[in-house]
Amino acid sequence: MPRKKQKKKRRNHALSPFRLPLSRPACGYFFLIDDDDDNSPLTPGRSRPVARPGYQALLVRPKLKPAYAENANLNAGFDQGYAYRQGFAPSTPARSVYRDRMSFLKSKWPAAFMAVTSLQAIVCLAFESFVFARFQSSLGRWVDKLSVQSQYKTIPTFLTLIIFGFLYELVVVWDALRMKNTIQVIGVCIANLALLVYTAIQVDQIQMAINTLGAEALKPGITPEEVWANVRPFLVAIPAIIALATAAMVFIAWKLYQEFAWDILKNIGADYRMKKRFLHYQIYIALLKFDFFFFLGFIIQFVVIVAQKTDPEFALTIATIPITICILLAAAYFTRRENKLGMMAVIILYLGGLIYFIFKLVRIYQPEYRLFYLPVRKSLTAFAVITILLILLTIANAIICMRNFDKGLKAHLLSPRRMDEKPDAHSISLHDVKPQIPSRMTID
Repeated sequence: MPRKKQKKKRRNHALSPFRLPLSRPACGYFFLIDDDDDNSPLTPGRSRPVARPGYQALLVRPKLKPAYAENANLNAGFDQGYAYRQGFAPSTPARSVYRDRMSFLKSKWPAAFMAVTSLQAIVCLAFESFVFARFQSSLGRWVDKLSVQSQYKTIPTFLTLIIFGFLYELVVVWDALRMKNTIQVIGVCIANLALLVYTAIQVDQIQMAINTLGAEALKPGITPEEVWANVRPFLVAIPAIIALATAAMVFIAWKLYQEFAWDILKNIGADYRMKKRFLHYQIYIALLKFDFFFFLGFIIQFVVIVAQKTDPEFALTIATIPITICILLAAAYFTRRENKLGMMAVIILYLGGLIYFIFKLVRIYQPEYRLFYLPVRKSLTAFAVITILLILLTIANAIICMRNFDKGLKAHLLSPRRMDEKPDAHSISLHDVKPQIPSRMTID
């Protein structure tokens, strides 16, 4: 009889010790909770039933004082880890995780690719700056002669364009590594080969410019042979450096292809057709970025060296620069939003640009215009041919991307990218920050 009274008394209190094996040191006390007892100090009905009918196993965390005095007055909104350890629900759940724009440098191969590109740019820019300074310091009086006047602008234009090319390549590399765009990384390697060709062409072009200027346009006592002997080693070394850097970049690009493949799988999934659509999208976006550089390079050479300011074509050519930028931005926007009418309009504009460059390529070699284009004929030809090929590839990929509209890729492109599984040490994310964690843990 006393035994029955004791069992009834324990049931009225609705609490009884219940031992369970734990994988780590105990962080609370386990109790059996009666579901029918409304007077229980704990909220019943939060977990699944256990072996004993009418009871549930709940973990109650004791409300202890903070271990450190300096943490006692911290706001829970800023100290979610403390709130979690004390058994409170976080008052301000974390909305997002901060991502450093240079966090890719913490990986081995992205950092190596950026280092090779930066080292190439620094060395080549130093050599080009020396050539430019040596040439400018050798110039003498102005000669009122058409063949000589164009050569005054040839070398500064070449060097300025190469400097812009290396800086633009750094920006494209940073963007490719930040977005983990393998196609853009491969495009950078191809663009580096184009820079190799251009720097090889400039050796002959600069030698011709120095010889054309001759003794009549240089300072007294300075001969063309002397100027050429000073700048020739640097001009020859630049293509060699670019060739060596390109070989290293191709090897690292292969490693990046293997590393970035996992990121594409996480964001796009294992669907082969969806990955193929995403691949065409990446190719198209990369082509737009390289279209801008080669188009701008051709226009700068034409405006500075060939076109006359009194010619109506001069103003029209200048106006094409902002128009082209708007077209390229609109092309990327319409592709991302899957706007078919906008894409059709952009393709028509591409065809107009293709006709323009074919027209310019023919005019370069027409006899009546030969003298105007002679100082930059080789470089303009190279830029025109590369731009025509890029426009053809861009049109083909634009059509492929337009055919992939309304097939599910838009949802992946517009959705936010998944956060990294292992945030870096500078991230403002805490492992304790979870949205609305209950103060009691359920045990099945």
